[in-house]
Amino acid sequence: MTRVTDHTSRDDAVVQPTTRADAARQWWHDAVIYQVYPRSFADLDGNGIGDLKGVTSRVPYLRALGVDAVWLSPFYPSALADGGYDVDDHRDVAPEIGTMADFDEMVAALHGAGIRVLVDIVPNHTSDRHAWFRAALAGGPDAPERRHYVIREGTGADGELPPNDWRSLFGGSIWERIDDVDAAGRPLTGPGTGRPYQWYMHLFASEQPDLNWEDPAVHADFIETLRFWCDHGVDGFRIDVASGLAKDLSQLDRPWSELPWPLTDDGSHPLLDRDEVHAIYAEWRPVLESYDPPRFAVAEAGVMPNRRAAYARSVGQAFNFQMQDADFTSASYEWAISAGLADLASSGSTTWVLGCHDVVRVASRYGFDPTHRVPVGDEESGESAARTAGVQEAVFGRSLDLSRRWLLADGDDARFRYDADAGRRRAAAGALAVMALPGSMYVWQGDELGLLEVPDIVEERLQDPIATRNRAVEKGRDGCRVPLPWTASGTSCGFGPDGGAEAHLPQPGWWGGLSVERQEAEDDSFLSFYRRALAARRALVANSVGGVGDDFTWVRREEGVLAFARSAVQSWTAFGAEVELPDGRVLVSSAPVEERVADDGRSVRVLPADATAWVRVEP
Repeated sequence: MTRVTDHTSRDDAVVQPTTRADAARQWWHDAVIYQVYPRSFADLDGNGIGDLKGVTSRVPYLRALGVDAVWLSPFYPSALADGGYDVDDHRDVAPEIGTMADFDEMVAALHGAGIRVLVDIVPNHTSDRHAWFRAALAGGPDAPERRHYVIREGTGADGELPPNDWRSLFGGSIWERIDDVDAAGRPLTGPGTGRPYQWYMHLFASEQPDLNWEDPAVHADFIETLRFWCDHGVDGFRIDVASGLAKDLSQLDRPWSELPWPLTDDGSHPLLDRDEVHAIYAEWRPVLESYDPPRFAVAEAGVMPNRRAAYARSVGQAFNFQMQDADFTSASYEWAISAGLADLASSGSTTWVLGCHDVVRVASRYGFDPTHRVPVGDEESGESAARTAGVQEAVFGRSLDLSRRWLLADGDDARFRYDADAGRRRAAAGALAVMALPGSMYVWQGDELGLLEVPDIVEERLQDPIATRNRAVEKGRDGCRVPLPWTASGTSCGFGPDGGAEAHLPQPGWWGGLSVERQEAEDDSFLSFYRRALAARRALVANSVGGVGDDFTWVRREEGVLAFARSAVQSWTAFGAEVELPDGRVLVSSAPVEERVADDGRSVRVLPADATAWVRVEP
C-alpha cells in the first residue's frame, strides 16, 4: 500500500461547540464515527470483559486513527441475553464494565482529544430483569406495569396458545407465556382459573420484552433517559431498532406467512416502519436541540430505501445498510452509492456503513466470489436475498449470504470459494472508496486492522441468542465480536493485562498477527494504510465547498470500474481487473500503483485489480 503524500495533521484543539449558525452543516454530516463494542474493546481490570477505563486508556489510539467520534454499544446493566441489548437499566453502567464516574472520565478524555461521544439507546424493549417488567410479573395479571409492555391474552380454551403465529426475528415464536401464580404458588391464569394465560411480545429474544409505545409513561421515561445522557456529556445517540417502536396490534389475525418480507414501502407492516413512529421522534427532537451544541441521533432503520430518509429527517441521520449489503462489484457499489446520494438529496444527510456488530466482518465477506453458486439441497444460496429491497433484478447481498452459510460449516467446507487475502485487499479498497463519499462514515472496531471473522468458535462458547434460537439458519454474530488484539502475544493479545482472565470470547491463535502492535511497526500494514487514508479524507472534507455532497460527480460507471469526483479529487476503484488511471497526482491508494509504458509509447499508471486510488486531477 502506498503512502499518502499530502495529508494534514490533526488539529490539537478540543471539541469546539457548534453554533446555531452552523446548523446547515453540523459536524456529524461528514464525520468518521468509530463503533466501540465496550465488552470487546479493552479490558483494563483483567476480568476478561472490556470496560470503560479500557476505552479511556485507548483514547490516544483513537486520536491517532483520526476519528471524529465514537459510538459505544450498550454498557448498561444486563444479563447479556443479547450482547447487552437486553437492558436492565437505561440510565446506569454495568458493574463489570465500570461506574458512572468511569463514564464521565471517559467522556472527558475523549472530548479532550477532540472526539465526540455517541451512546446506544434501546427503546424497543427492556430486559426481563428491568424493574418495570419484574413489577409487571410480580403484580399478577392486573398489574398496572403491564401497560408498559405489549401483552395480550392467548388463544385456545384457556389461552394456552400464543395470540398468533408470528415469529421472533431471532427465531421461534414472538410470544412468551406468563405463568401467573399467587403467593402460595396457585395459578391465577390458565385451566380452572376462569382467566386465560397472558403472553408478552418480543421481537428478539424472550429476555427482551417489547415496550408498549401507546403508554405515555414509556414516552416520559425515554425523554428522561435522553436528558440523563446529554447531561453527562454525550453528543448523540444511535437508536436501536428505530423502526420498531410503533406497532399495529389490530392486525393480529394476519398469519405470519402473509406479512411482507422484506418490508413494505407504504408503512403498512404491523411490526416495523410504521408512519406513527415518527411522532415519537418528533418528541425527541426538541430535547436534542435544546442543548448547545445540539445533539443528534442516527436511526438503525433497516427499511425500504424510499422510507429511509424519513428517519434522517426525524432525528438527524439513518443508516444506509445498502453499502453493508453490497458485494465487491461495480454494479453493487453503484447501487449502494446511488441510494446514499438519494438519501442526501432528500434529507440533507447520508451515512456509509461497511460493517458493524451484526454482520460478518467485511474482510471475510469480500473473500467470497458472489458469482459462485453453492448448492444447498435442491436450492442455491442467495436465491431469495434481494437484501435491501426495491432491487429485484439483482442479488447484491450474495457474499453476505455465502459468508453466513460458510459460518454454519465452521469455515471449513470445500463448496465455498474463499480467499482471505483477497478479502482484505477488497476491504481496503472498499474503505478508501467510502472515505471519498460525501456524508458520514461509520467504522466497526477492528475493521481498521483488516480483522477477519472468527468462524470456528466452539458451540459451548457461543453467546449470541441467534446461535441457539436460529442455529439451523445462522451461527450468530460472535465471530465479529471477538475482543481486539492489541499486542502480538500475551494472555489475551493485549485485550487485558497478562495474567488476567481469558477474553470472554475466544481469540484464535493467529489473532496476534493482526494486532495493533504488529501493524504499527509496519508501514505497509492495514492499520498504517487506514490512518493515512483517514488523514487524506480529513483534507478532502476540509477542502470541500458548499453543502455536503455539492461537489460530487460521477466520472465513470461500467462493469469492473467505478470512478467519481469530489471537486478535483477523483476516486477510482478497480473490481476484478486492472484499470488505467487519469493523469494527475496519486494522493493515496490501497495497493501500489504501477508505472508502465503503453503500446503507443505513453507513460501510464495502472491500478491493480481489487484496489482504489485517489487522484488529484487539475483542470
